[in-house]
Amino acid sequence: MAVFRVNKNSNYTNMSNYHFRDKRLSWKAKGILSNMLSLPDNWDYSLAGLATLSSDGMSATRSAIKELEEYGYLIRRPIRKDGKISDWEYLIFEN
Repeated sequence: MAVFRVNKNSNYTNMSNYHFRDKRLSWKAKGILSNMLSLPDNWDYSLAGLATLSSDGMSATRSAIKELEEYGYLIRRPIRKDGKISDWEYLIFEN
Protein backbone atom coordinates (compact mmCIF):
# COMPACT_ATOMS: atom_id res chain seq x y z
CA MET A 1 0.00 0.00 0.00
CA ALA A 2 1.27 3.47 -0.87
CA VAL A 3 1.64 6.11 1.83
CA PHE A 4 1.36 9.77 0.87
CA ARG A 5 2.87 12.33 3.22
CA VAL A 6 2.04 16.01 3.34
CA ASN A 7 4.49 18.72 4.37
CA LYS A 8 2.86 20.11 7.53
CA ASN A 9 5.06 23.13 8.08
CA SER A 10 2.51 25.65 6.81
CA ASN A 11 -1.22 25.90 6.18
CA TYR A 12 -1.80 23.19 8.78
CA THR A 13 -4.43 22.88 11.53
CA ASN A 14 -4.03 20.93 14.76
CA MET A 15 -7.29 20.04 16.53
CA SER A 16 -8.81 17.56 18.92
CA ASN A 17 -10.25 14.28 17.63
CA TYR A 18 -13.14 14.59 20.09
CA HIS A 19 -15.75 15.83 17.60
CA PHE A 20 -14.60 13.33 14.96
CA ARG A 21 -15.44 10.49 17.36
CA ASP A 22 -18.82 11.92 18.42
CA LYS A 23 -21.35 9.63 16.70
CA ARG A 24 -24.19 12.07 17.38
CA LEU A 25 -22.75 14.48 14.80
CA SER A 26 -23.34 14.13 11.08
CA TRP A 27 -20.42 14.26 8.66
CA LYS A 28 -21.68 17.70 7.64
CA ALA A 29 -21.52 19.02 11.22
CA LYS A 30 -18.08 17.47 11.78
CA GLY A 31 -16.82 19.09 8.60
CA ILE A 32 -18.13 22.56 9.34
CA LEU A 33 -16.84 22.43 12.92
CA SER A 34 -13.40 21.35 11.67
CA ASN A 35 -13.45 24.18 9.17
CA MET A 36 -14.52 26.70 11.83
CA LEU A 37 -11.70 25.55 14.13
CA SER A 38 -9.21 26.14 11.32
CA LEU A 39 -10.27 29.76 10.71
CA PRO A 40 -8.68 32.82 12.36
CA ASP A 41 -10.49 34.38 15.34
CA ASN A 42 -11.41 37.51 13.36
CA TRP A 43 -13.07 35.59 10.53
CA ASP A 44 -16.71 36.33 9.53
CA TYR A 45 -18.54 33.70 11.60
CA SER A 46 -21.95 34.28 10.07
CA LEU A 47 -24.19 31.85 8.22
CA ALA A 48 -23.51 33.73 5.00
CA GLY A 49 -19.76 33.77 5.65
CA LEU A 50 -19.65 30.07 6.49
CA ALA A 51 -21.78 29.17 3.47
CA THR A 52 -19.13 30.70 1.17
CA LEU A 53 -16.70 27.94 2.23
CA SER A 54 -18.69 25.15 0.60
CA SER A 55 -20.99 24.37 -2.28
CA ASP A 56 -23.65 23.12 0.17
CA GLY A 57 -25.38 26.51 0.52
CA MET A 58 -27.19 28.34 3.31
CA SER A 59 -29.74 25.64 4.16
CA ALA A 60 -27.12 22.95 4.76
CA THR A 61 -24.93 25.41 6.68
CA ARG A 62 -27.87 26.43 8.87
CA SER A 63 -28.79 22.82 9.68
CA ALA A 64 -25.17 21.97 10.58
CA ILE A 65 -24.96 25.04 12.85
CA LYS A 66 -28.19 23.99 14.59
CA GLU A 67 -26.77 20.50 15.09
CA LEU A 68 -23.57 21.91 16.61
CA GLU A 69 -25.66 24.11 18.92
CA GLU A 70 -27.81 21.15 19.95
CA TYR A 71 -24.79 19.12 21.07
CA GLY A 72 -22.92 21.98 22.76
CA TYR A 73 -20.14 22.61 20.26
CA LEU A 74 -21.42 26.08 19.42
CA ILE A 75 -23.18 28.88 21.24
CA ARG A 76 -24.53 31.84 19.28
CA ARG A 77 -25.28 35.02 21.20
CA PRO A 78 -27.05 38.01 19.66
CA ILE A 79 -25.28 41.37 19.69
CA ARG A 80 -27.87 44.12 20.04
CA LYS A 81 -27.70 47.69 18.86
CA ASP A 82 -30.60 50.05 19.52
CA GLY A 83 -32.72 47.12 20.70
CA LYS A 84 -32.24 45.13 17.49
CA ILE A 85 -29.91 42.23 16.68
CA SER A 86 -27.04 43.70 14.68
CA ASP A 87 -24.71 40.69 14.68
CA TRP A 88 -24.01 37.36 16.35
CA GLU A 89 -21.15 36.25 18.59
CA TYR A 90 -20.05 32.66 17.98
CA LEU A 91 -18.48 30.66 20.82
CA ILE A 92 -16.94 27.50 19.37
CA PHE A 93 -15.85 24.53 21.48
CA GLU A 94 -13.63 21.59 20.52
CA ASN A 95 -15.40 19.30 23.00
